[in-house]
Amino acid sequence: MLRDATDGERLRLIIEAVPSAMVLVDAGGRIVLVNSEAERAFGYSRDELLALGVEDLMPERFRARHGHERASYAARPDRRAMGVGRDLFGLRRDGTEMPIEIGLNPITVGEERYVLASIIEITERLRGQEQRVAAREDRLRRSMLDTMPFSIIATDANGRIRTANPAAADLVGWTQEELIGCSLVQIDGARRQLYPDGTPVLAHALGDDAEWTYRRKDGTPVPVHEWIVPLAPEEGAPEEGAPGGFLVVAHDITQRIEDRERIEHVVTHDSLTNLPNRSLLVRHLDQALERAERGATELALVLIDLDHFKRINDSLGHHIGDELLIVVAERLLAWTRAHDLVARLGGDEFVIVLEDLVPGTDLDRRLELLMADVLAPVVVHGYELAVTASVGGTRSPADGRDPGTLLKNVDIAMYQAKAAGRDEIRWFEPAMLEENNDRLALSAALRQALDQDELSVVYQPQVNLLTGEVVGVEALARWTSPSLGPVPPDRFIPVAEDGGMIAQLGGWVLVTACSALARVQEQVGRPLRLAVNVSPRQLRGRAWLDEIASAIELAGIQPCQLEVEITEGLLIEDHGDVVAMLESLRSLGVSIVVDDFGRGYSSLAYLTRFPIDKLKIDRSFVQEISTAENAAIVDAIIVMAHALGMTVVAEGVETPEQERYLRERGCDEVQGYLYSPGVPAGSLEMVTRALSRQ
Repeated sequence: MLRDATDGERLRLIIEAVPSAMVLVDAGGRIVLVNSEAERAFGYSRDELLALGVEDLMPERFRARHGHERASYAARPDRRAMGVGRDLFGLRRDGTEMPIEIGLNPITVGEERYVLASIIEITERLRGQEQRVAAREDRLRRSMLDTMPFSIIATDANGRIRTANPAAADLVGWTQEELIGCSLVQIDGARRQLYPDGTPVLAHALGDDAEWTYRRKDGTPVPVHEWIVPLAPEEGAPEEGAPGGFLVVAHDITQRIEDRERIEHVVTHDSLTNLPNRSLLVRHLDQALERAERGATELALVLIDLDHFKRINDSLGHHIGDELLIVVAERLLAWTRAHDLVARLGGDEFVIVLEDLVPGTDLDRRLELLMADVLAPVVVHGYELAVTASVGGTRSPADGRDPGTLLKNVDIAMYQAKAAGRDEIRWFEPAMLEENNDRLALSAALRQALDQDELSVVYQPQVNLLTGEVVGVEALARWTSPSLGPVPPDRFIPVAEDGGMIAQLGGWVLVTACSALARVQEQVGRPLRLAVNVSPRQLRGRAWLDEIASAIELAGIQPCQLEVEITEGLLIEDHGDVVAMLESLRSLGVSIVVDDFGRGYSSLAYLTRFPIDKLKIDRSFVQEISTAENAAIVDAIIVMAHALGMTVVAEGVETPEQERYLRERGCDEVQGYLYSPGVPAGSLEMVTRALSRQ
């Protein structure tokens, strides 16, 4: 209570006239004077208010702090304008809180100090501010949504569209007004999971993003990437925790899909012919085999390898070869049925997958027609190309039930067709697999033989027909395996070629033979020549040239004593690399011999283009020299070689009649069993002396 009644009455009249709640507090925090507005604001009567402390008019959480602040203020009172303490809340008599704003004025009445607090409830003001802020934020959000390039759709809990931004309308070709009220499923181009009442199940996709398809108003599909985000539940929602709706964000991924499909096509198709490649072939085979198993049908796999395709590339150019491959691919597509697959494995190999075959269907006639139609002569840039092919075939389930097995078996069958002379068709048989396995086992044994010195070299003398003297020897590799016994060269040389061991084998033979030649000619007291066979693989690397130079130097022989024997097929198949290597050999002083001449590709044209010193007539012509046809070939080879300044050697001479015929025709040198088989280096001195005395 105020002790000075006069001053107190005067103050009471003043604060009663103030429109805001006024509360006078003494230094101890007791309320000593209030006006009617304070009674109304806090819900207490005047007497009830006068019985309270000022902290009783604020929530519990503010009281302790306010007590400290009030004590500090009493020690150093000052006037504080309205707005200070805007974070305060007043506590009504009924326990409800109200946001308030307080202004403070220190007052002295008599000798007592008081604080007069002017209190204004700011609930409505804050509500208005919140509404204005919300309106600004809503305008900002709307502006952001309207300018975003993403489709943004807000739905209710049942998937019905409540709002959509312009990008959403543009994406599906509807107006924003048309979208509002529609169900999300009405713009779906794919079927969503639905509840029994037909509303879309969206809750399971919360936070997920996935590729989806929308449908434009005109019915065209548009692929999108879609995110579904839950919206906060509305107040009073019947199901606690359930979202109040969903925000569906999407953007058009048509370009992404097209790019992905384009990349997928590049990865799975051959760039030249646009046919499926091996990876797509294997994928297709997996599916085709499943279909065949379900339908109890057969599947056939056919592998087509064009014969001597490399010759076309090398002689006419790769652009001609590419055009030929394109024509073959087009013909294969025209020949096959719509549900068959044609693929290119690479190079000149094509595969056909024939599906839905009745078990036991005879395909031989069909493949013969294929060979005739697809491989008919082709005119490319003015060149008429007549090609043949080696064809292998395999069936499922008889020959395999998985892509790997079928591809392996059809490859084996195709190589059998090549081995049979090309331009052939071979169907896979289990015996072929055994032969292939034998070849693999032979390859492993040969590799071991090279490492363990199981191979040897024998030497077959070459005799000058005019003088009867031994003028040279041919070095021939031999292999006697501890487990396999003697393995003929026509078995292990091709294995060495295919297994990548021919360079190692050839290099070993070269060094061994050069050393043997040096010893023998020292023993007989005169120089001899050495002929060694060279593989096409060796001639394609500069390392072989270095090996020859090294072997000659190590043995101490002259380069002119060495003859390198190559096959004429090599000259046809690879002009550029071979010419360069042969010229390099010539520059060393080494002679070039064409082995087995006349067997397949005899051509005066290439004989004039290559640096060749000697021709070796194939043994098949010598052995049948009694026939007019073979005799004429032998005569022509001798005449042609001499006209070009070349020496002629006949191999495989076994009878005096053959020798006599060759001498009469002017053949220069001979070798064969009539003189001596291949003999070890230790026997070569004796054989050389014996033959030279005859």
